[in-house]
Amino acid sequence: MDKKEVNLLSEIEALECLLNRLPEEHSHRKFFEVELYRSKAGKLGEARMKKKFKEFYCEEEHHIIWNVNLAIDDWRVQMDGLLLTDRCALIIESKNISGKIHFDEATGEFYRFNEIEEKTVMEDPVIQLKKHMRFLEAWFKLQKINMPIDGLIVFTPKQCEFISKPKDKHICKTYQMVEYLHIILQNFPQRTASHRLMNIKSAIADNQVPYQRIPLCEQYRLDRRELKPGILCRECMTYSISRKNKSGWICSCCNKADHTASQDALREYFSLVSSKVNNQQYRDFLKIDSPYTASRELSQYDLETQGTYRNRVYQIKKDKF
Repeated sequence: MDKKEVNLLSEIEALECLLNRLPEEHSHRKFFEVELYRSKAGKLGEARMKKKFKEFYCEEEHHIIWNVNLAIDDWRVQMDGLLLTDRCALIIESKNISGKIHFDEATGEFYRFNEIEEKTVMEDPVIQLKKHMRFLEAWFKLQKINMPIDGLIVFTPKQCEFISKPKDKHICKTYQMVEYLHIILQNFPQRTASHRLMNIKSAIADNQVPYQRIPLCEQYRLDRRELKPGILCRECMTYSISRKNKSGWICSCCNKADHTASQDALREYFSLVSSKVNNQQYRDFLKIDSPYTASRELSQYDLETQGTYRNRVYQIKKDKF
């Protein structure tokens, strides 16, 4: 029998599940609500940027790769987009930062004022872009790829106003992106690359590494015991699924059957609690009494295992991160 795949929840799904399992009065609840809002806004911003890129037209050969994850040993980077052309490789980074934007070249500070004039100092996105450019230069060298590199930072919110920005850096809003891309490309002469662009694109695809997200409890140092245990019923949104029959897992509140309820709960465990689980931890999180039922459930999933039957530990496969 083919085993069922288990992969991590998306960042947004994980935050939603975390909020569902946190008590209403939890001291960090407001923080995670803000994190969820930012994650959703960031995804919408990336979607707007990708939609705008469809307007990019160039007769010269070019390829766009979204969500690039590469590594040199333990040095890992994640780039939102990479445009490959015969002129250069162009890193595209999206930033979901609204308000009045200030790049202070005198102090090196980056900050913004929101709609009520509150000032927030943040990490300078120019520094991040420089790091990514330096990484890509080193990675190209290892791959024996001879190609100049540049970058563009795209601020995706509609409510965004540049009060000051560095003149020697490429920074724009979403609606300006296509024009900026053409301007940047014109700064590089068209050249005969030592590698065909398709070969470079294939090398990047072949060397993509999974982005390994840390379970939220580990990332934010939450005690797993603070989370509500149980299996969520998607019908009545309570953690009341408690028994299984041929129809699936049954909710004791609304009697709704769900075939994937335990699989969804296991994905939650790996996304929220830990990258490893044993029989006891699985039972505690799902509120299952029987070790036999838990063992039978865990054995049907395509997971890596360590240890003997009694001390067996299960973990999600690395290619599912």
